[in-house]
Amino acid sequence: MRTTTSTKKQSRQNAAFVLVAAGSSSRMGALGKKEWLPLNGGSVLSEAALVFLKTKLFDSAVVVYPKNELAAAKKAFYQNPLVKQLSQGVNVIFTQGGDTRQQSVFNALKALSAACLDRSYNNKAAAAAKPRLVLIHDGARPFLSPSLVKKTVAATLKYGAAVPALQPVETQKEMDSSSKIARHLKRSSLAAVQTPQGFLFPEILEFHKKALKEQKNAFTDDTEIWDNYSDKKTRVIPGEPQNIKITYPNDFGATFGQERNLVQPTVFRIGLGTDLHRLVAGRKLILGGVVLPYNLGEDGHSDGDALLHAITDALLGAAALGDIGSYFPPEDPKWKDADSAKLLQAAWKDVKKAGWKLQNLDCVVKLQEPKFLPYRQQVRQSIARILGVSVEQVFVKAKTGERIGPVGLCQAVETEAVCLLAKN
Repeated sequence: MRTTTSTKKQSRQNAAFVLVAAGSSSRMGALGKKEWLPLNGGSVLSEAALVFLKTKLFDSAVVVYPKNELAAAKKAFYQNPLVKQLSQGVNVIFTQGGDTRQQSVFNALKALSAACLDRSYNNKAAAAAKPRLVLIHDGARPFLSPSLVKKTVAATLKYGAAVPALQPVETQKEMDSSSKIARHLKRSSLAAVQTPQGFLFPEILEFHKKALKEQKNAFTDDTEIWDNYSDKKTRVIPGEPQNIKITYPNDFGATFGQERNLVQPTVFRIGLGTDLHRLVAGRKLILGGVVLPYNLGEDGHSDGDALLHAITDALLGAAALGDIGSYFPPEDPKWKDADSAKLLQAAWKDVKKAGWKLQNLDCVVKLQEPKFLPYRQQVRQSIARILGVSVEQVFVKAKTGERIGPVGLCQAVETEAVCLLAKN
């Protein structure tokens, strides 16, 4: 007799997963938005989505994106072609996040609830009913396994709420406001929670609504919301060491012995700017937006700030956008006595619009008199304020002319600026 064997298939669980990717990724520096970065032939976001989609347990997916970044979110989600293939029949919803993680998750839950009643979605069977459960996951955690997703689903169905966690390796202490140890904690009773966090959908949606109504907006994650309102406490299941949340650029490196295939997309550009102004009576000596007390000042069509002019040229040159003369022609009367800080800000706005970020700015002021050193910190702070960057990204050095040439004879001030820009 001929026999056949059948493979047990995973069945969909009337479940949904949420990928939260509404943060600013400020700690990633020049790399930019971490969920959009390339990883393993796709993106960080698509890598995380693939793990959920491969389980074939989910009818719906929600991607939470920052304001004005819908196109970027869609591109990142579908960047790996396999995502498009595996998401056939899955309601994929994109919704804008809020100012906090709590608001972003609530937006996702509301969008999911509304979409389930919308028959225009591809999966009309799934649209007929709200999910039984939902898994909420950080979009910047792409290294989890399908096994962890399945275990979280199973624990959620059994206990109502579940979260993977790891026991801390280091001994933990609780501090008071003066940074003294207030309490000695036992590692055996502590857990460093991860995502995905699983919940029965109707309940977690209702609990978010209650939190909003009661103006409780300081919850750090969804297990705290659940445990605040539910009599069924969240079940902790074993997490995975590799399930890290990408926070800093080096998190893309060797992760627990496994090299991640990240293509570093950053492009760097160096810009150089110089300027020279004659010193004359009856004008202010302005450098970096700061007026230095002296009996002579820069002669020029604008206010004559030679340092800001050099910086403007350096930034525009690095971005290949032009120079200060093409932006603000000296023959144009509207730039007569113009504030050089405003000119720099206008040029810098275009540089940023082109996608460039400042890594650092190094400047030289060549001036015989007055002594520049007493004003250096004030000038650094002024430049940083004009550009909207940290003062640590700006430095200014001073040189005299050794009583030689136009600078040494107090006839002129000369400046140089070198900048490093980066763009993904």
